[in-house]
Amino acid sequence: MPIDVHAHYVPHRLIATMEERARDFGVSLVKTPPQCALHFAYGLKIRPFFPKLIEPVEQRLAGMAEQGVTCQVLSVWPDIFAYGLLAPVAARWHRLLNECLSELCAEHPQQVALFASVPLPDAAAASREAEYAMKHLGAAGVVIAANVEGTNLGEIALDEFWDTVVKLDAPVFIHPVEAMPPPRVAKFALVQIAQYTFDTTLCVGSLIFSGVLDRFPGLRLILSHGGGAFPYLLGRFDCMHARMDRVAQHDVAVSAPSSYVRRFHYDTILHNPMQLRWLAEAVTAERIVLGSDYSFPPADLDPIGTVRKAGFSEADTAKILDHNALNLIPRLRAG
Repeated sequence: MPIDVHAHYVPHRLIATMEERARDFGVSLVKTPPQCALHFAYGLKIRPFFPKLIEPVEQRLAGMAEQGVTCQVLSVWPDIFAYGLLAPVAARWHRLLNECLSELCAEHPQQVALFASVPLPDAAAASREAEYAMKHLGAAGVVIAANVEGTNLGEIALDEFWDTVVKLDAPVFIHPVEAMPPPRVAKFALVQIAQYTFDTTLCVGSLIFSGVLDRFPGLRLILSHGGGAFPYLLGRFDCMHARMDRVAQHDVAVSAPSSYVRRFHYDTILHNPMQLRWLAEAVTAERIVLGSDYSFPPADLDPIGTVRKAGFSEADTAKILDHNALNLIPRLRAG
């Protein structure tokens, strides 16, 4: 029963709400038929929604069936997290995102589940929304961006939030965001190829060196796109941890970065069976979960096939396709 933990969807209810009262959320709905886009009042302008991101539910379920995926754990499009919104508006916005997606999950409980978004960087508000989503909306976990308006997660005072998700037994899915790409990566698809994986890598470094993983040993983090470049830069991470001026660089990590590599979980979106096999050797097959990035141009269109082509044993294949997700996400077992 393959479980895809990395898929995105924007319910039609969200767009309908924007048509009626977008200003209540500090956003405007910009229509360029047949597409539409969101522009936030604080300056963030999101490119139009990809067709598969807002496709009819029946098409999504059919697409899953074609791939052989039994269940998708859905996140909304991280570009619209809009962490720059003022705190009261941000809280309303993320509640709307979660309620819209939870309605879909309630209608198809065996086929889709919810990773709830939260209004960072306000740790208290994020904690409240995580608790509400887990207890009242049936969320399977939480999704956050790898940066907050350009600031690494490890540089933000989020200990209250980290403590809350540990107490809730909620896994946290970390997804890169580059809603308004800088000029250097605006062409040649370099945002999708490199910028997103770069964002994840910076995020991981900040979490390790700022001591987040040491302070919260029960924290369960899922990294997008095979962990970015982190697993492949372990030697360089360890080298600089040993040689940098740790006081000047604010490096308070108790151990070498490579000792944390198996504290994270990693999706399979590497587009190359050889690299997926190498990742498993570095982090163990127990740390890898199936992902597709369904809805976007760099999606793995045959995620199950990618896993099978990597040459894993049947036992490890079963772990990656569903067993690991069931162990990592308790709500899926309950469902």
